[in-house]
Amino acid sequence: MQQQYGAIAGKMTIEVNGQEYTLQQAGKFLESHDRKLREEVYRKIQERRLQDKQAMNDLYTQLVHKRDQVAKNAGFANYRDYKFVELGRFDYTKEDCFQFHEAVKLHVLPLIDKIYEKKRKKLGLDKLRPWDTEAEPEGVEPLKPFNNGQELYEKSVQVFQQLNPFFADCLRKMKELNHFDLESRKGKAPGGYNCPLSESGAPFIFMNAAGQMSDVTTMVHEGGHAVHSFLAHELELSAFKEYPMEIAEVASMAMELFTMDHWEAFFSSKEDLTRAREHQLERTITIFPWIAIIDKFQHWVYENPQHTVEARTDKWMEILNEFSSGAIDYSGLDEFRKIGWQRQLHLFEVPFYYIEYGIAQLGAIGLWMQYKQNPSKALENYIKALSLGGTKTLPELYKAAGLKFDLSPEHIKTLMEFTAGEMEKL
Repeated sequence: MQQQYGAIAGKMTIEVNGQEYTLQQAGKFLESHDRKLREEVYRKIQERRLQDKQAMNDLYTQLVHKRDQVAKNAGFANYRDYKFVELGRFDYTKEDCFQFHEAVKLHVLPLIDKIYEKKRKKLGLDKLRPWDTEAEPEGVEPLKPFNNGQELYEKSVQVFQQLNPFFADCLRKMKELNHFDLESRKGKAPGGYNCPLSESGAPFIFMNAAGQMSDVTTMVHEGGHAVHSFLAHELELSAFKEYPMEIAEVASMAMELFTMDHWEAFFSSKEDLTRAREHQLERTITIFPWIAIIDKFQHWVYENPQHTVEARTDKWMEILNEFSSGAIDYSGLDEFRKIGWQRQLHLFEVPFYYIEYGIAQLGAIGLWMQYKQNPSKALENYIKALSLGGTKTLPELYKAAGLKFDLSPEHIKTLMEFTAGEMEKL
């Protein structure tokens, strides 16, 4: 049943200027200067999703009921409690997750309002609409970091080489074994991931590149996972190579931030490089509310497994509005917003796996703070922590990386202030 999600989503395409595009490929039109085109494409994407609204709703309802039954059969009050044990979450609780949600509201949303307000002024608009968030002002071309999958690979190797030659060797080894499938094409499953392969130790990277800035981020992100796979491969037992997701995502997200200083391979002009870094830092901050939304939504869904589709939609809208930036005008778009959750693969395929991104993003920002003070020490900590695989507990792995495992509002505030300061410098 979980696989049905990819089958439904993989078939979604829209037509723009007489040509067919997957929804991933169509995303590039949201960077266009032509505001009318942006709105048209945004609406086409959303309307295409609406066509499968019923199928997605039915599928999710069935999955929730099945999962609830699994939990009850195993003697748990609900699927959330079951899943926390199954995921091996011994180092934080649901209360920590709720604390994280609150911290995002307090310390991240004000920053996001500033980011979008600045964007509105830059574009010279009265109101910023959802189809404006990726756009650049007239006369500023969208970033074009590479033309095809081969170029994306080659430039990534150059970037990794400058950071640490071992990182580049990891990618070369994967290329040698034909372990990359990078470009988007019709009928290809959505998303991007790094798949560890225990025999050779050289993982496989799958993604849907379409020549956009976000693809560079995905590539270095999955490249971070790949380096983790290589570093943990030397461990004796296969079970040691199964590390907690909260450290796995530190490996990938920290790599996004570490590599920023070496993105010259992708951008020849200083202006483009600055814009790319700005885009990356905006993304680092703006992802937090979405993580909180998806996580909070799941807690409600599985605490109330017999809910109706109407109740689910109402709850989704309530949570969505709670974490939405007031700087974006969503008026008239409620029908689209009501099914916003349906584009999140994790809800269907890997339930409760999402808060990890938030926890790990905090770890990644912490490592980046170290990197800004002492690059070689930060990379040494990074390699040391990742080489431990799953042989230590989560707080111990964070400690090995020179980090605090902490979801408190105070800690999150410190990290957000640092990131905001780095954005100011750009």
